[in-house]
Amino acid sequence: MDGSCIMVFMTAANEKDAAKIGHTVVKEGLAACCNIVPRIRSIYVWKDKLCDELEVLCVFKTRAMLFDRLKKRIKELHGYEVPEIIAVDIKDGLDEYLDWIASVTSQLRP
Repeated sequence: MDGSCIMVFMTAANEKDAAKIGHTVVKEGLAACCNIVPRIRSIYVWKDKLCDELEVLCVFKTRAMLFDRLKKRIKELHGYEVPEIIAVDIKDGLDEYLDWIASVTSQLRP
């Protein structure tokens, strides 16, 4: 993969869990930023049961080449049995912003 950028979507049970994951992956350089959108409503089927839950949405910006590491780290930190972790390509954007994403995620930090 090249230096292309992606957005990664993840849901969490609450803002505290979302912020913990967001702080960790940004601090470690796996994502340039994490936007936390509170109070989304998710309707889905889980284990043959229709669920209607309030959740929190996280949107991470990172480089495509870091997705596998980011996905693994989120899964380690997440409380769900099967967390939503999906990525979409950023087709275009402000060059300076995309350069910032690349710069901030260029060095992984423990």
